[in-house]
Amino acid sequence: MNVDAALQKLEVAGRPIRVGMVGAGATGRAIALHLGTPVPGMRLVAIANRTPEHAERALREGGFAKWVRVGSSQEAEKNIARGVPIVTDDPLVLTACDSIDILVEVTGTVETAAGVVLDAFRHGKHVVLVNAELDSLIGPILKAKADEAGVILTHTDGDEPGVAMTLLRYLRTLGLRIVAAGNIKGMVDYYRNPETQRAFAEKHDQDVRKVTSFADSTKLSMEATVLANATGFRVGRRGMYGPACGYVREIANLLPAEQMLETGLVDFALGAAPHTGAFVIVHEDSQLKKAQLSYYKLGDGPFYVFYTPFHLPHLQIASTIGRAVVHRDATVAPIGGPVCEVVSVAKRDLKAGERLDGIGGFCSYGLIDNASSARGMGALPIGLSEGCVLRRDVLKDDVICFDDVDAAVPEGIAGTLWREQNALFPAIRDASRESSLQHLTVAGV
Repeated sequence: MNVDAALQKLEVAGRPIRVGMVGAGATGRAIALHLGTPVPGMRLVAIANRTPEHAERALREGGFAKWVRVGSSQEAEKNIARGVPIVTDDPLVLTACDSIDILVEVTGTVETAAGVVLDAFRHGKHVVLVNAELDSLIGPILKAKADEAGVILTHTDGDEPGVAMTLLRYLRTLGLRIVAAGNIKGMVDYYRNPETQRAFAEKHDQDVRKVTSFADSTKLSMEATVLANATGFRVGRRGMYGPACGYVREIANLLPAEQMLETGLVDFALGAAPHTGAFVIVHEDSQLKKAQLSYYKLGDGPFYVFYTPFHLPHLQIASTIGRAVVHRDATVAPIGGPVCEVVSVAKRDLKAGERLDGIGGFCSYGLIDNASSARGMGALPIGLSEGCVLRRDVLKDDVICFDDVDAAVPEGIAGTLWREQNALFPAIRDASRESSLQHLTVAGV
């Protein structure tokens, strides 16, 4: 049964999927607004946020008439059973609540989110990650633990990796050879920081560090890593090529053909119309098939670009929730060990004794690299960088390595899982497929 029909059936039967959400920032509020419509066959029944007032704002803006603050999973179950959404400052109330079927993690944190996801698995809950920060760092080991628990872990449709993967999977069913995938990015400027982005963040009621990570390539690299780990595709060089295009279909002739055919590539089109969404590149060398594709206005080949001209996380997440619960189908999930990682790169000349401020800060930006290359040089993942103190100076645009900081691997849940991930999936060095030390030219608007 198709997901839409299955959800309609659940709606008619009065047994909707019960969704709990952790996080009530800008994206969380947008999700609450959409699910509050409500979407047929699912209901938002709970929000956990460290500041409960923010969760209440999300419900209020979502059109919910009433809710109750609770402090235990038992209280949560009692209120959800009588149709009243709950709010709590403790996400573990949601993970332990039997009246929640699936958890949406939308905090953008790493350490806290890792603990929440593990506890959700322990209680038999599916998890949707609207959290590229976590997924790009330890998605493969979390997927392995989800499999052990018999639950689904998935990134979300609507974020670019999900949009690309949904299109890619459709094209795969058509028997097409897929050789590259990625998203469309309006601008990249490695050196943006919370001061340069503050006005934009305030204008759009968003977190300034989040907005900084959008501009300085970190979020772009994290999303591409999620896609790489779900496809097995690599990057052609650290940071990707990111060719500037007037129209997204031009990218078919701007990425290295040999690399696309050899390993598959994740990459992005810079500044291309339609200015949003995701693309997938396929290869066809049959003259007869190329003639047919030309007839249908896809160009002369042998590389052809298909694209989705939108990405709407707050809307498309409903598809991911339905697919996960109804069909146990992950929209985007790692297929094995890490193919790519996001390494820390200095935004400016850094001095010994400085404390790194992590994702979206003043000290570093993140660039995607092949995992074999990152591990070979001992690069510090940006998802583990916050709080690390430099032991020596690092020059602007140099990769920050573990040897440069005061701890081999930061302690905590995320660091422990990252070590476990490396032990379970040791990186295999392949010099023929290593990324270049170059990275793309900065472009800004």
